[in-house]
Amino acid sequence: MGRPQISSTLSSSRRAALVVACAMGMLAGPALGTAQAEPERPGPAKKPGLEQVRKDIERLHDKAGSATDAYNAAEDKVKKQQKAVVRIAKKIDSTQGRLDKLSDTAGAMARAQYRTGGMPDEARLMLGKDPDAFLREASLVRKGQQATRGFMGSLSRTRTALDGYAKDATDQYEKLEKNRAKKAAAKKKITAQLKKAKRMESRLKKEERERLRELEEQAAQKRQAKWLKTGALKGVNGKGSGAGKRALDWATKQIGKDYVWGAQGPNTFDCSGLTMRAWEAAGVRIPRTSQEQWKQLPRVPVSKMQPGDLIIYKKDASHVGLYAGDGALLHAPRTGRQITVEGAGTMPILGVVRPDK
Repeated sequence: MGRPQISSTLSSSRRAALVVACAMGMLAGPALGTAQAEPERPGPAKKPGLEQVRKDIERLHDKAGSATDAYNAAEDKVKKQQKAVVRIAKKIDSTQGRLDKLSDTAGAMARAQYRTGGMPDEARLMLGKDPDAFLREASLVRKGQQATRGFMGSLSRTRTALDGYAKDATDQYEKLEKNRAKKAAAKKKITAQLKKAKRMESRLKKEERERLRELEEQAAQKRQAKWLKTGALKGVNGKGSGAGKRALDWATKQIGKDYVWGAQGPNTFDCSGLTMRAWEAAGVRIPRTSQEQWKQLPRVPVSKMQPGDLIIYKKDASHVGLYAGDGALLHAPRTGRQITVEGAGTMPILGVVRPDK
């Protein structure tokens, strides 16, 4: 009876030992000579094709262009607010000087009243020996009182004006600081996008970069051909206003100069810097940014555009160039490119504005 009991106990022990050994083996890893499947290792990342690289770079430059317009807008406001702060500071300085003089006069008047004892007119009449002399003096006193009231009114108005200028200065300075912050944020964004685009291009071999330029040109030509097929130029003539022609002539002389974001000449330009200076040379002042040019300048249908008109591009109005006639655009494209002439339909057109309409 005892053996089966012992045998059963040993079997249980062996089973327990076997479970423990298996568990330890799993923790320790596969035993020598044991076949085990190799874990899958991720292969090298698939290199994007050149067409995808072209699209990615184009998207990065679009973002940089939008940020550039935001930068230009902030910079324009900063300049205006700096001038406003200077003007207010001059007003504060002159008003403070006037207030100091009035305060000195008020102090002198108070001291004079103190020396006379500040005696009421009725008491001086009762105590005086010469009523006629008093009446003559009383008339002068009344005039003096009127002058004093006028003086005190001037003093009060000057103080109020000074308080107002101080508040204006504070408000303008706060706006100035906000726009400085916007300008810095836009600059940071531009720099980041351009670094990414540059890094993508730098990874390409020489022949790949050449092929990339070919792909960019082919894509532009396709967009231009598609635009022309819509009949967009139907009814468009080659005539333009005198100012428009002068603006276009001036811009034509800038062809070949580098695009630099935030630049407005004379050696480098961004897109709206070029259009602003071109129309300035034609005798017409227009806003600094493409977005403000779109908002503020008179609009004309694409079918009615003339040489010198400004074509505004993209949904956010972040790009602009001058219509050069015959379906062509003269513009400053983007960083790494020069002012050039290409098809007006190579980018999505938002609309057309005419500065001298």
